[in-house]
Amino acid sequence: MRGGEVIELVSDLGGGKTTFVRGLARGMGSQDPVRSPSFTLSHQYRAPKLTLHHFDFYRLEDPGIMGQALAEVLNDPESSVAIEWAESAGVALPPERLTIQIKPTGEDSRQLTFTYPKKLNYLLPQETER
Repeated sequence: MRGGEVIELVSDLGGGKTTFVRGLARGMGSQDPVRSPSFTLSHQYRAPKLTLHHFDFYRLEDPGIMGQALAEVLNDPESSVAIEWAESAGVALPPERLTIQIKPTGEDSRQLTFTYPKKLNYLLPQETER
């Protein structure tokens, strides 16, 4: 993560969105405990170089003040943003985002589908020669 990234997570309830964010925060070097923000609506996880902002709009019909909080961090070069359930609150996300669809394929397995603009291709694993 370089900062300024927006990651939209799409899945059914219990699909693994928060688990993904937990791994993302750890990968960024955060030692903060990652919890679902379903009731608090957002959390921040501090990492050595960046802050990860985690939003969950599942319980909102209108983003209201949380939409304003999201807008404040969307263009912050020292933050990355992960958003769950943006579509349910009608939150307008920037077109320059990584969308990850998570589909359970078994009790302990998931299929991830990535949609992203070329400028964010550095976020995905690069193929290596063997």
